[in-house]
Amino acid sequence: MLITLYSTQGCHLCEQAYSLLVEMGVQHQVSIIDIAFDDALFSRYGVTIPVLSVQNHDHTISMPELHWPFDRNEVSSMVNYL
Repeated sequence: MLITLYSTQGCHLCEQAYSLLVEMGVQHQVSIIDIAFDDALFSRYGVTIPVLSVQNHDHTISMPELHWPFDRNEVSSMVNYL
């Protein structure tokens, strides 16, 4: 499973989201993408970060993105689905 956290430096909500992933023990599966360095990502996520995206390893199954605020139960449902 691949978890992408769309984030940016200095975002306290993004830090909270990452802390939640650490508490759940999935931080080793998380790729953090800083939207500040990509115009397309900044346009898409600029006012909605943090955003989580989850997909299986071969990218054939993915869940709808999860936008903040999300909680442990929502993330767990996403992660356990795959």
